[in-house]
Amino acid sequence: MDARFPKIAEQLLLIERELRVQGWWDEVPPSAEALSSVEPFSVDTLDFEQWLQWIFLPRMKTILEQDLPLPNASGIQEMAEMVFASRNVQGKDRQLQVLLKEFDLLITASR
Repeated sequence: MDARFPKIAEQLLLIERELRVQGWWDEVPPSAEALSSVEPFSVDTLDFEQWLQWIFLPRMKTILEQDLPLPNASGIQEMAEMVFASRNVQGKDRQLQVLLKEFDLLITASR
C-alpha cells in the first residue's frame, strides 16, 4: 500500500464534507449519458462539483480500496480556479480550493 493512502483518504472525506456544507452535493445522480463524457472533467455534461462527486471521488475511492497506483499528477485545484473565476460564488469556493490544492500536493508528494 502506498504510504500516502491514509492522508489521501482523509482528504477525500474533507472534500466530500465541503461539497455537502456548501450545498453542492446532489442526492440524485446525473444521467448515465452525462457520466460517460470523455471530455476532461466532463466539462460538456457536468458542473465541476458534480464531476467531483460522481466521477472523481468514486474513482479515488476505488484506487484506494483496490490498492491501485495513484495518478502521477493532479490538476484539480487549477481546474477549480478556472471554474470558480467564471462564477460569482462570493468566496464559497475558497475552502474547497484549499482542500483540492492539498489533494494535488499529496498526489505529487514522493512516496
